[in-house]
Amino acid sequence: MEIEKKFPLPPFTEETAKEKVQLAEDAWNSQDPEKVSKAYTVDTEWRNRSQFVNGREEVVSFLTEKWQKEKNYKLRKELWAFTDNKIAVRFEYEYQNAKGAWIRAYGNENWEFNEHGLMQKRYASINDLPIDETERRL
Repeated sequence: MEIEKKFPLPPFTEETAKEKVQLAEDAWNSQDPEKVSKAYTVDTEWRNRSQFVNGREEVVSFLTEKWQKEKNYKLRKELWAFTDNKIAVRFEYEYQNAKGAWIRAYGNENWEFNEHGLMQKRYASINDLPIDETERRL
């Protein structure tokens, strides 16, 4: 059986940590739950706001539901800090809710990776801010 790997692998350098962040941003902006889920271990553990998500199957369900509700989703991530197998990012994303109102979400994520470059833990703290369409940045 071939071991699943997601490059770059830890331990991270500044360059490889930035690459990992960009890959995550690109994947999430694809709004493809299956594609996004492949960056995580099969038993990944998430906290997203006050919701807990466990395993790839739940990740796919969570993201499918998320992007059904969050239209015109656009995300930007920025490396905040890193160590051997951990990365912290700050992010913001914008979307339209079911009523067509624009929202900007701000937050921080803490990521922990296994030796194969798959994210085993993701903890996200997120706050929403209603914005006018003229205030959009993304």
